[in-house]
Amino acid sequence: LAEYEDFVFQAGLLHHDDPAAAWREVSQRQQRLVDYLNGKQELRFVTPQGTDLKLNVTDRIWINCDGHENFPDGEVFTGPIEDATEGTVAFSFPAVHGGREVEGAKLTFQHGKVVEASADKGEAFLIAMLDQDEGARILGEIAIGTNYSVTQYSKNTLFDEKIGGTFHAAVGSAYPETGGKNRSGLHWDMVCDLRQGGQIFVDGNLISENGRFLDPHWPK
Repeated sequence: LAEYEDFVFQAGLLHHDDPAAAWREVSQRQQRLVDYLNGKQELRFVTPQGTDLKLNVTDRIWINCDGHENFPDGEVFTGPIEDATEGTVAFSFPAVHGGREVEGAKLTFQHGKVVEASADKGEAFLIAMLDQDEGARILGEIAIGTNYSVTQYSKNTLFDEKIGGTFHAAVGSAYPETGGKNRSGLHWDMVCDLRQGGQIFVDGNLISENGRFLDPHWPK
């Protein structure tokens, strides 16, 4: 229990002498990243573990999650263009939904829609969720985790999607404030670790390697 207390304490930046000041700095660093991403067109995520995913985010709005809605917080997200996602993502951590776990989930997209889905464990459940309605095979959210005080997977999505050096993609419903249009009864966040050789490209430019941003003014 004490170990979990420390985990939560650090995730909320409560170990800082002035946690409010620490969160203000997080907000400023994330806002610089959001300002950069707004107006860009293409994101590409690549990992040695099998991910090569391209998304179009033209004219979509990036949101700075800096502790005002969730706590702990630490991510930036948007809704990708619904019919433009291409490639494969191999998720690093078990994907948890409704108390069920799917391990080794792998999704392949063509023209925005999941055309292949597999998993080492829970594959039938994964496919059933993707088949529940028209929007369930389309990405509603793409996000980058920016809380570097969260370092380990806990099977609690609220924490796991914030891990600094990861990204997460949610199949299903989009958040309208991003400009996302996809609608579904599903919104399922799945997390991919970038800390072992992963890269993020924006409009062809490398912005993150091994889970760390190249710009020192962005989250760290």
